Amino acid sequence: MWFEGTAWAAASSAAPQGIFDTLLTNPIVPLVMVVGVFYFVILRPQTQRASEHQKMLKALKRNDEVVTTGGLIGRIHELGDNLITLEIAPNVRVRVERPQITGLSAHGKSQIKKDKGE
Repeated sequence: MWFEGTAWAAASSAAPQGIFDTLLTNPIVPLVMVVGVFYFVILRPQTQRASEHQKMLKALKRNDEVVTTGGLIGRIHELGDNLITLEIAPNVRVRVERPQITGLSAHGKSQIKKDKGE
């Protein structure tokens, strides 16, 4: 009679659990959630930025004013497959590799507007 209550308690704990309880106790679920968050917070935005940078590099043309990773601002004088010649001052030209161009310069657009009197 003494162990009868214990036997019932053990039998009730072995009852089938719900799907929510099963998911919470499964160790693979938190791992999948961490990988999902990592993908949407870090990997996906990085690949989108890289593809936008590639599109920008392909769309460069002569006389665009650009900024390099080193901080140089210059106007494109010549375009090659891998090298770009920038004019950073009158008759001062430097060659940079195409991937080192970070973007179009906003400084040049405002300077052109001032020169035109806008």
